[in-house]
Amino acid sequence: MNQADSEYIWASAVSCEKLPVVCGNDMLCFAELWISLEEHQDALELIMSKYRKQMLQLLQGRKGEDAEPVLKVHQANSLEIESQIDRICEMGKLMRKAIQVDDNQFFEVQEKLAQLELENKELRELLSISKESFDVGREDLLDCEAWVTK
Repeated sequence: MNQADSEYIWASAVSCEKLPVVCGNDMLCFAELWISLEEHQDALELIMSKYRKQMLQLLQGRKGEDAEPVLKVHQANSLEIESQIDRICEMGKLMRKAIQVDDNQFFEVQEKLAQLELENKELRELLSISKESFDVGREDLLDCEAWVTK
């Protein structure tokens, strides 16, 4: 019920000074009932405001107590997470360094392999030249022996 409704009802009650209402065996005036209702509402409102005030004080008092353990746990978790993040960052740095070393070793092995392949090719060429000259020398020797034996 809003303020306008209550004013209308109050004005109606005052204008009908003694409008009897039957409540049990008693005859009461509507205005008296209205006043009684307002008094009860005021009393209830006062009780509820005191209740809310006490609950607020109680919650504020407990808030400091309740928040402290939670805050400690939160701080401990934060420190643990920071520690884990630091460890992860360190592992990341080590992994990057290991990859760099591995890449350097790979390139060194590739370079060494290329050098060995080139050296092998050159040695094969020298060997083939040597074989050819040996074969030519042998043929010449055989020709000489055949010529001498004749």
